[in-house]
Amino acid sequence: MGPGPTTLSCLASQTLQLSPVPCPLDAQSESWAGVAKRYLAKLSSVGSISEEETCEKLKGLIQRQVQMCKRNLEVMDSVRRGAQLAIEECQYQFRNRRWNCSTLDSLPVFGKVVTQGVAFAVTRACSSGELEKCGCDRTVHGVSPQGFQWSGCSDNIAYGVAFSQSFVDVRERSKGASSSRALMNLHNNEAGRKAILTHMRVECKCHGVSGSCEVKTCWRAVPPFRQVGHALKEKFDGATEVEPRRVGSSRALVPRNAQFKPHTDEDLVYLEPSPDFCEQDMRSGVLGTRGRTCNKTSKAIDGCELLCCGRGFHTAQVELAERCSCKFHWCCFVKCRQCQRLVELHTCR
Repeated sequence: MGPGPTTLSCLASQTLQLSPVPCPLDAQSESWAGVAKRYLAKLSSVGSISEEETCEKLKGLIQRQVQMCKRNLEVMDSVRRGAQLAIEECQYQFRNRRWNCSTLDSLPVFGKVVTQGVAFAVTRACSSGELEKCGCDRTVHGVSPQGFQWSGCSDNIAYGVAFSQSFVDVRERSKGASSSRALMNLHNNEAGRKAILTHMRVECKCHGVSGSCEVKTCWRAVPPFRQVGHALKEKFDGATEVEPRRVGSSRALVPRNAQFKPHTDEDLVYLEPSPDFCEQDMRSGVLGTRGRTCNKTSKAIDGCELLCCGRGFHTAQVELAERCSCKFHWCCFVKCRQCQRLVELHTCR
């Protein structure tokens, strides 16, 4: 059993915050989609963070984060955008899993900001000129070994990572070195940031007569966030179960099973196995899978047998509205009819 929100707050609360897309519940339960929508609404409803008093009102921040907020007001909107970006990616990556970001609604809006989302959004804000404290990465210059000229505006990933380390990690560092969960979260925070660093890419533009590439200028850019999400999802599926152990004069996390190879700085780790997420457990923030839509023909985790945990499923005929008979008209638009189509919808009992 892999890691989950009760044990791996690296994904639910800290690093990944990647989790499945919400699906509809039955009429007696709360909408799965509503869980994530309300959390995103909380983030959006804060408004622009332009005054120090706003920092005091942000729920979930510890005092040192409030102080950082006041000193870095212009960056805080990027922090919020990073959290929104990470939650949306979470919903996409885990859209077919039993756990699908359903715990996010119970988290304070800014109390569990996600490290890789913050690093990504702050980096992009630097490069786009939104922030006075940072800009493009001017350390990337000159001619590369491949012969192209470094130019343009390279993304300032160093600033984004540094801010993320300072703002996000301070919550865990305040718990002291004796906290196993803090050690886990700090490790996973760093793994989230490394997922961006290791996927940085080079983008180039050609210059020359008639589009020739006599001169090529290039710059470093952060990867698409979807690529970061895919990388972290793979790390999630291969996460290592660890336990704290004293190594020399300090405590460290080591694999619980000695036969497993040690994890690297880029791997995700967890302290305890997850529950199966089949049944509702509000104390743990688990909504269960009752009412989730499932795929009747699939043998994978999105299939009705696995997703519904063997409880069976309901089938209903649902009418869908979709565009059809689309035609291109000169010039220049496409006109479509709206058609109704009956489909079978399967939901877990």
